[in-house]
Amino acid sequence: MIALARDHFNKQFSEKKYRDFLDDLNASYAHNIPFRVAETPIFIGNEFKHKLISGADEIIDFIVQPGFQTRMSAALPTALAVPRETNHTLFLALDFAICSTETSELVPKLIEMQGFPSLFGYQDFLGNKFREHYQIDDNWNFHFGLSSSQYWELLKRNILNGHDPENVVLLEIDPLKQNTTIDFLVTQAHLGTPLVHIGDVIIRNKKLYYKQEGKEIPIHRIYNRVIFDELLQKKDLQTQFHLTEDVDVEWAGHPNWFFKISKYTMPFLKGAAVPDSQFLHQVSAIPADLENYVLKPLFSFSGSGVIFHVKAEDIEAIPADQRHNFMLQRKVHYEPIVQAVDGLVKAEVRLLYVWEEGKIRPELVTNLARLSRGDMIGVKYNKDKTWVGGTVCFFER
Repeated sequence: MIALARDHFNKQFSEKKYRDFLDDLNASYAHNIPFRVAETPIFIGNEFKHKLISGADEIIDFIVQPGFQTRMSAALPTALAVPRETNHTLFLALDFAICSTETSELVPKLIEMQGFPSLFGYQDFLGNKFREHYQIDDNWNFHFGLSSSQYWELLKRNILNGHDPENVVLLEIDPLKQNTTIDFLVTQAHLGTPLVHIGDVIIRNKKLYYKQEGKEIPIHRIYNRVIFDELLQKKDLQTQFHLTEDVDVEWAGHPNWFFKISKYTMPFLKGAAVPDSQFLHQVSAIPADLENYVLKPLFSFSGSGVIFHVKAEDIEAIPADQRHNFMLQRKVHYEPIVQAVDGLVKAEVRLLYVWEEGKIRPELVTNLARLSRGDMIGVKYNKDKTWVGGTVCFFER
């Protein structure tokens, strides 16, 4: 988006340089990253940076209002409620598509929001690897007001909360078999948090433990990476501990916030950066211009179940008693703005926040970005394409 920075990067780029970059990413933690890593970062200047942050601030204004927690309680299925909910989410992710107006002005539009940790560890790793392999001016940074060491100190303070790292587990379903394993490995290397499969957690008298070299280690705090959507699909998963049990443990990212800050929140939001969104059960008549809408299940993850080219029969096929679990949202039109070596590419930016206990608002700390040439950002829409996939934004200081 900034011509000088883009030209400087593209002149350095070669297929060999990209292969060397990927080889370094995969070798650093002896783990082959399964998702596609894009060839380039995105360079965002101060003008659009301010638009992004301003749009996000309007959304956060709503989240920090008194009563927000209670107002969003309907988002949480009773059967999935986890005891000891925190006063607010610890992690916040806001996804914005980069779009344009009729006058060609670039604007951000909210696509998704999550009260759940994203790739906080991996993004620091990725940003620094881009710096190692390419000359990127010091006037550009991927964190916000933080060096990498300061960033990790902030994560350490909030994830460990003063506990010994061996007593704070990164909890997931088979953490070494996930697409996001690289993020877990980076986090473990920096914080010392063991990676624990939920099926290996031992529960005894409301206390939790995991085994290491035959020894039971107490769990005092959980950095939760388990997504209920995936957990419920694992019909054959055997566990002693269930997330909904009342146990003597702290949460670094309480599971209830996965529901309370989600697509469910979007119909309540107003603002220039928020596309019109309605709960499906509140839609009195199917819009005549349905081609300008997208149908989304409220609680799916990673874009699963989204119908981009929605038809009236798609809506009619949803039983009336299930429509409260869907949202009809006006489409946003991504503007191809990243100059690849062979054309322009669409982009989406995820702003990542940490909301420390005692602070009145979440703090913007880093970002994630994705490039696409398809209708949507996900991998299945970008098969066999180049200059697409996961990346990071460098923002002008």
